This record gives sequence, structure tokens and C-alpha cells, in this order.
Amino acid sequence: MGRAFEVRKAAMAKTAGAKTKVYSKYGKEIYVCAKNGGADPETNLSLRRLMDKAKKDQVPAHVIDKAIDKAAGGAGENYEPARYEGFGPGNCMVIVDCLTDNANRTITDVRNCFTKTNAKIGAPGAVSHMFDHQAVFQFAGDDEDAVLEELMEADVDVSEVEEQDGKITVYAPHTEFNNVRTALTNAYPDLTLDTEEITFIPQTETEISEEDRPMFEKFMDMLNDCDDVQDVYHNAVLPD
Repeated sequence: MGRAFEVRKAAMAKTAGAKTKVYSKYGKEIYVCAKNGGADPETNLSLRRLMDKAKKDQVPAHVIDKAIDKAAGGAGENYEPARYEGFGPGNCMVIVDCLTDNANRTITDVRNCFTKTNAKIGAPGAVSHMFDHQAVFQFAGDDEDAVLEELMEADVDVSEVEEQDGKITVYAPHTEFNNVRTALTNAYPDLTLDTEEITFIPQTETEISEEDRPMFEKFMDMLNDCDDVQDVYHNAVLPD
């Protein structure tokens, strides 16, 4: 599982792309989170998690503050989540998460990414059953047994704890995100979390051939260029 997570992270690093895209993505997501759950991160834990993640990705404070102020003011767009699933180049499985204020525009843009790269968009649920919706935490360490013991003593539901190359990775059901984070910070007050996110982890991997690689990369670039696309999850493994 750990390798699949690292593979997805590496593949998505490229699609994180220009800073303006990253800022826009976080601004929209923070706005929606604050509007739906309240603008106070002390009471809206999802907002606090999102703000922490944005800061780690070096999103400027003024971008975060502007999105929260906009939500608190009650004005602005009404964004709705939209999820599309299908099979990308090389027959890999893909989940595309969006935030949109115009569903017709978004589905047209996303469908074009599929059709122009010989990929196939599917019906809701077409591939998501082949992914695990997980909370993932990663930090420096080499004793996964000690970490697992701390989490078990805190009565946290954990799927897996593993160590690889001096990094501990903790996987848990997405509903356990705050419980895991609290347990880790209580057990290790000086802990620096390299990764803390809720994501989709593929249950299987699909090897992308050298022949399919250019089309896969074009597919990912096209999705990243769509303003409404927030996250892309896939099970593709690119050749070294």
C-alpha cells in the first residue's frame, strides 16, 4: 500500500503545476469548507486541517484569509462537489474530484480530457470501489510497532502502519483523521508531519507502458489545466 501512495504522490507532484493553480485550488476549497462548516477553525476541524495543509504547500496567508473572509461575508459563488470516474490511458483507473459552480461546463471539460486521450469516462462508482478512502500520515521514524502501540492505546482505528526508508506511514479510515492526528501529536509532541491528508489509495496498480506514457501524461496535464478540478487519484505506475 505504501508504494502505491508514494507512486501517486510522485505522479501528482508534476500536476501540482503552477503556483497560481495551487493557490486557486486551495482558495476555492477553503471558501467552500468555511461557508459550509463555519469560518472559525477552532470549531470547524475540517477547515483547520485544510488551512494546515495549505500552509505546508506554501499558500500565502492572504490567500487563506481572503477565502475565509469571503465565506464569512456570505457572498460569492455556490460551489458544489462533483466526482467523475473512468479509465485513463493504459486502462488505469481514475477518480477526478471537482468543485464547480457550473456542472455542465465541468462535465464537458472533464469529458474532453478523457475523449482526447483515448480514455473512457464511466458512470458513478465505476472505479471508486477499487480504492480505499483513507487518512494518511507520514513522518520520519523507524519503529512502526511503537507507533501502532500508541495509536491502539488511544483507541484509534488504524488500517496499517509501515516503515520504509526511514519514514513511518499510518493509514486509517478517513473518518479517523482527527483521532489519528490527535493521538500522534499527544504521543509525540515534537512530531513534524510530512504528510497529513485524506485521499484515495488504489487497491491494485496498473503498469503504464512506454507506449501509453505520453498519452497518460497529456491526460494528467489536461485535467490539471481544468479550473474546476481539485484532485485526481489513479492507480497508474509509470515505467522508471
